[in-house]
Amino acid sequence: MKQHRMIQRILSVILAVMIMTACLGLQATAAVEIQVEEIDFHRADFIRGMDVSSVISLEDSGVVFRDENGVEKDLLRILADHGVNYIRVRVWNDPYDKDGNGYGGGNNDVEKAAEIGRRAAKYGMKLLVDFHYSDFWADPSKQKSPKAWDGMSLDQRVKAVGDFTTQSLDQIRSAGAEIGMVQIGNETNSGIAGISSFDDMPKIFNAASAAVRGFDRDILIAVHFTNPEQTSTMKWRADYLDQHNVDYDVFATSYYPYWHGSLANLTDVLGYVANKYDKYVMVAETSYANTLADSDGHANTVSEWSNNTGDNLLWDFTEQGQADEVRAVMNAVNNVGEKGIGVFYWEGAWITVGDTTGLSGAEYDAQLSGNKALWERFGSGWASRFSGEYDPEDAGKWYGGSAVDNQTFFAPDGRALASLSVFDKVHRDSYLVGDANLSGELEILDATAVQRHLADLTYLGPTALRAADSDQNGNVDILDATRIQRILAGYEEE
Repeated sequence: MKQHRMIQRILSVILAVMIMTACLGLQATAAVEIQVEEIDFHRADFIRGMDVSSVISLEDSGVVFRDENGVEKDLLRILADHGVNYIRVRVWNDPYDKDGNGYGGGNNDVEKAAEIGRRAAKYGMKLLVDFHYSDFWADPSKQKSPKAWDGMSLDQRVKAVGDFTTQSLDQIRSAGAEIGMVQIGNETNSGIAGISSFDDMPKIFNAASAAVRGFDRDILIAVHFTNPEQTSTMKWRADYLDQHNVDYDVFATSYYPYWHGSLANLTDVLGYVANKYDKYVMVAETSYANTLADSDGHANTVSEWSNNTGDNLLWDFTEQGQADEVRAVMNAVNNVGEKGIGVFYWEGAWITVGDTTGLSGAEYDAQLSGNKALWERFGSGWASRFSGEYDPEDAGKWYGGSAVDNQTFFAPDGRALASLSVFDKVHRDSYLVGDANLSGELEILDATAVQRHLADLTYLGPTALRAADSDQNGNVDILDATRIQRILAGYEEE
């Protein structure tokens, strides 16, 4: 009898293991696999960037980011590990009311930009500083003057723009950021810094540009417009900048496929500027939904009822479709040629501060109430009610949470989605095995780079890690550093 019970127990354990194994197998089978065709980029340094301006407000609201294995990590580390090589961050002059309450949208003042830039540099990423020259959102429909600049003459405003630009860049760099590009204005179709006269706008542009040149001549200067589907108007903007001798390096546009026309037209517009005026060109903002579901209780830009149909929505609203859109936009910019320098994805981590998925009734109401409290307190929604004093006609009426939580690369619980891998997979690796610092040759510094990486003193991105794996066994460890040293000493062959 005892032997029979023992056999039953053993069989039960075996059955449990089999069931667990089967479940794990099902989970593995169900895991999303993203297929991405590589692009033969004209530039090795093609920007595969992301705007994550809301990250600090999200973290203050309790959001935690995790890699695809569920391991909690710094968002900037997760992005770098997946091939993102440039970070964009917006800067507002004073996004607070007289009592210190934030307007929302990340409450993106200079201090937050400096901190995001510092963290980006830690993981080897450059920073694009996006000056709105406003206290809150600047876009085609509004270019409001910062409160402190109200009543200034044009000449006074020109000086204020220059001073603010220089002081902000100094603060951001002093924090440890590696500033690679500065955007002087955001979607400046109708104005900049409260100036709407097309005769006066160039003076603002050039005041900002002169400040950047004076700060560091190696920093690229970008101008930013939108509506590339208005082809003749967009080309006229480039003509206008040239006619008014505006000093800049990069002509940037936003491109959201549900609003902004075809990819072929995007390439045509950017190609016109690149070829006629010898300027670099890029997409400063794009995004695409991986689902039509909402997860925070605030209406999304793309949903079952909004911006989900159209001739230029060529991809499914899935993780694969999201990756396909990113790849397609990068390819459209690359098709311009050497002057096409990159693409930034807009707010790819602006997830919910509290998941409402599957909730209803009192549970939904309670979660939404908690979300609203966090949006107001930490500015983690697109706008808070406090923004009404500055923008009463838009933000003051429609304030709330994230309108793009379904266009991010993270699940509502903060776990990275498979689609995030597009930033690495789209890039074709080119490296010498063992060349951990990607210098193009094997040297003792490569062994040192491996050692420093293992001691968490140096960050190696995905390509560098693949190169550092000198024995190509899929792991980077001290044996890789030893092998590099032995090769250099002539004890082993490469």
